Amino acid sequence: MSKVVFPENYKSLLNSRETEHAIVMIKDFFQTELSTALNLTRVTAPLFVESGKGLNDDLNGVERAVSFPVKDMNDTKMEIVHSLAKWKRVKVTEMGLLPGFGIYTDMNAIRADEELDNIHSLYVDQWDWCACIEENDRTVMYLKEVVKKIYACLKRLEFYIYDRYDQIKPFLPEEIHFIYAEDLQKMYPTLSPKERENKICQEYGAVFLIGIGGKLPDGTIHDGRAPDYDDWISESGDGHRGLNGDLLVWNPVLKSSYELSSMGIRVSPESLKAQLEERGCPERANLEFHKRLLNGELSFTMGGGIGQSRLCMFFLRKAHIGEIQVSMWPEQMKKDCAAHGIHLL
Repeated sequence: MSKVVFPENYKSLLNSRETEHAIVMIKDFFQTELSTALNLTRVTAPLFVESGKGLNDDLNGVERAVSFPVKDMNDTKMEIVHSLAKWKRVKVTEMGLLPGFGIYTDMNAIRADEELDNIHSLYVDQWDWCACIEENDRTVMYLKEVVKKIYACLKRLEFYIYDRYDQIKPFLPEEIHFIYAEDLQKMYPTLSPKERENKICQEYGAVFLIGIGGKLPDGTIHDGRAPDYDDWISESGDGHRGLNGDLLVWNPVLKSSYELSSMGIRVSPESLKAQLEERGCPERANLEFHKRLLNGELSFTMGGGIGQSRLCMFFLRKAHIGEIQVSMWPEQMKKDCAAHGIHLL
């Protein structure tokens, strides 16, 4: 069920026209920063992929993809993408990119089963990126170095916005804090995963939480993650598991943790097999994408997604993602938002 938080005495810092102009500025500036920092070439991406190939992101394995038959292809079934997590790896391989170079794209998706609230919409727009790496780069140290580069892009964006709209004050810390999901659970054993995120983000301002999807010591997981793209099962050092994570910041408007990006080193043939077994879906190994990966036909990569509307919402201090993007919302939500000074596009 949808649930919206209404900040007390909320008022947008920018009017409608300023907001539209700022959205364009943010998107133009950040994608240039990101592509330069990570050596990424922009490519064109699909809106839909063929069903049954294993290319679509299965998210938590229960979300339904929007699908349709193609009349001129003997009613072959297509699916609107949830994300391009696996498609990007195939693209990088086919392009024959050298380690240290990669791609990024504008990913547009529809997630019909999303629970709608301040930060979740039926429509998802991301910069999806993927870079080729050496096999010996599959370490948590390499992951952290890439995270630091992305965080530096966020810091430069923060100044860029403040330089043009001085009512939007910068507040992100100089450095991002790294912590494993396992250690965070040990710090706050009685709290839910979301409550733990709130605690750590309020303390540090910006956090990269490592090991999303793998089992914690008590058998639970911090958050769901599909078994066929991020590597959340491999040893990462110091007795921990996981080569992936979420980039979280403290949101001063919603007064909660706020995910800007999910990323990670992608599965190897060995970790893919182990993760499919742990999630109880070994039959996926028979899908076309998974066969290619298990046969060693795909490059070693790392990658992730950075929410475009999420980024704009955060840096423009908006209370609802519908102030950044046009989507569909329940009638009652639209009425409640209007009553609390939130203008949905």
